[in-house]
Amino acid sequence: MSKAKENDKVKVHYTGRLTTGEEFDSSSGSQPLEFTVGSGQVILGFDQAVRGMEVNDKKTFTIPAIDAYGSVNHDLIQRIDKSFLPENIDAQVGKELVASDQDGRQMKVKVTQVEDDHIVIDGNHPLAGKDLVFDIKLVEIV
Repeated sequence: MSKAKENDKVKVHYTGRLTTGEEFDSSSGSQPLEFTVGSGQVILGFDQAVRGMEVNDKKTFTIPAIDAYGSVNHDLIQRIDKSFLPENIDAQVGKELVASDQDGRQMKVKVTQVEDDHIVIDGNHPLAGKDLVFDIKLVEIV
């Protein structure tokens, strides 16, 4: 039987969770994830785990934060004076906003704290700094 290797297009069903057991994503009830092995379409640790699997193989593996979404970058956590926010913005904890850097590039940020005169925003990926656990099943090598 064929094993998944570099440049193969594969389809996998997966469930992703944190080491605490909290599920953050799953293909359950939907189409399997399709990607080309070695193309950079998925995080490095996920890509490496699929290599060598045969159709219908199942695997559970942990991806360290550094091979997933990286460490938390504290430079992306900033305290912003509310006077700098547009008047139509109702900043609440958990709300996603779009911010521009000094070069005009836009990025998504999440409000993590709201005080009387300022807010704290975080531009890190929500899974940054977290080890990820995946259960996967190789469904098809296309």
